[in-house]
Amino acid sequence: MNGNREALKNLQQQTLEKRRLDARLRELYAQRETLKNQTEELEQARQKEQADVDRLEGRSLAAFFYYTVGRLDEKLDKERQEAYAAQVKYDAVARELAAVEEDAARCEARLTQLEGCEQIYETALAKKAAALRESGSAAAQGLLDAEARIAGLEEQLREIREAAEAGEAALDAAGQVLETLDSAEGWSTWDILGGGLLADLAKYEELDNAQEQVEQLQEKLRQFKTELADVTIEAELQVSVDGFLRFADFFFDGLFADLAVMEHINDSQEKIRSTQKEIQAVLERLTAMREEMSAALDRERERTDRITVDTPL
Repeated sequence: MNGNREALKNLQQQTLEKRRLDARLRELYAQRETLKNQTEELEQARQKEQADVDRLEGRSLAAFFYYTVGRLDEKLDKERQEAYAAQVKYDAVARELAAVEEDAARCEARLTQLEGCEQIYETALAKKAAALRESGSAAAQGLLDAEARIAGLEEQLREIREAAEAGEAALDAAGQVLETLDSAEGWSTWDILGGGLLADLAKYEELDNAQEQVEQLQEKLRQFKTELADVTIEAELQVSVDGFLRFADFFFDGLFADLAVMEHINDSQEKIRSTQKEIQAVLERLTAMREEMSAALDRERERTDRITVDTPL
């Protein structure tokens, strides 16, 4: 009897896992489609910016014009910065797309292993329910119902915990970006005040570090959004997370096309602080949900204990 009970419980866990993976895979497919469109657009932009550089480096009329007016080097530097920015943005989205495809492949592989588990579980559950009904034991049926509720609550708590962990990781990544930007701001201020080559080099080094950290933050935010797909949560929180994922576009648009602008550093700092507040709001909601689920789980466990103790064999 205990063996049958454990087998049914395992089937139930597999069914819950399959539902969770189905939701996650739908979210990953949506992310993949968006990222594919972005890579196509960014590839076109990258090619255009590089063509502008090639045109000025070659024997074009535009190059001749800028040469004659003494602005060829200035124009070429500007076009090279824009080409570099376009390449960086393309590379970042391409890496993100690769990560999404890897996640989707893992989900697909596990779902293949779980194929058919829902039908097997429903058949086994119906069989056990019929046996309980034939036994005439209302307590046995009550125990079965309570166990099903407990399993569902445990699964929801696990999903909430995983989402919260992803959110904390995103929050940490945002903090690292902000710390680096604060350092870049300090060096930039010194540069403006006449800090010389040392301040200039230090500022750009910090901005290079910030670029890498923004890519890491982008990945953490994507993972956070993916984990939230597993959680039944209000729609507005999902929308707010969608807004997080547009942050890298804001950051890349100015950081490399206009490297020396203090205003852009300040704008980036403000955007990061706003992102931190949004993540924190979602984490607070997840904490409240976890507390509600834990209390409900305690009540269900107490109910099963009472049924088990009070039901004669």
